[in-house]
Amino acid sequence: MKDGPHIARIAALIGDSARAEVLTALMADRALTATELAAVAGVTKQTISAHLAKLLDAGLLSVEHQGRHRYFRLADRDVAHLLESLMNVAFRAGAVRLRSSPREPALRRARMCYDHLAGEVGVQFYEALVRQGLLHATPLGAAVTPAGAQWFAQVGIDTTALAQQRRMLCRPCLDWSERRHHLGGALGAALLQRLFDGGWARRAQGSRVVHFTAKGELALRDWLTASPDAPRAATTHDPART
Repeated sequence: MKDGPHIARIAALIGDSARAEVLTALMADRALTATELAAVAGVTKQTISAHLAKLLDAGLLSVEHQGRHRYFRLADRDVAHLLESLMNVAFRAGAVRLRSSPREPALRRARMCYDHLAGEVGVQFYEALVRQGLLHATPLGAAVTPAGAQWFAQVGIDTTALAQQRRMLCRPCLDWSERRHHLGGALGAALLQRLFDGGWARRAQGSRVVHFTAKGELALRDWLTASPDAPRAATTHDPART
């Protein structure tokens, strides 16, 4: 007798090259039109319509109607987490593109992992949080320390309120390009939004790439190199105040 969910249908949907390109493009947590997704996947509008219908039917995508346009995005964070995990396995198995895109170095440095920061900078951020005693890493994940709750409050993030959400507060997310962890969960999403709001970083148009501003680069460098006993960077380089 066979038990549990049947994964073959979902695996087959994701395994198609055009649909995989669509899903990867939507990892930036930004809604795109069918025309935009057809260009990403390298197929015709008629073909992309058939692909999108299958992804919608499987619950991998959601669609929003605005006037005459339809905007597609990933259905939820579970789908994003599945895709990030697949990217990690693919990278480990050597399943990489034969020709890297011009944006590949920038993608590896800092990118959107659905709604939180990934790449080299994302990993450095997470490790600095642990090193400075703001997060406590455990075999089961990560937890905010009392010092961490105070620091996040200084930058405008209420960890108590975030903990009341159904979503996990902080989840170490294995980074496919760095093979170390970056910060996911509600806290990771809130922290990235503070970086955007404070002018430290911005999204690249039409890409998962995240660019740090000159102000963000300087403040980030100071904070990432701070020792655990040094004054918290939030007192001088707070993205909520700069």
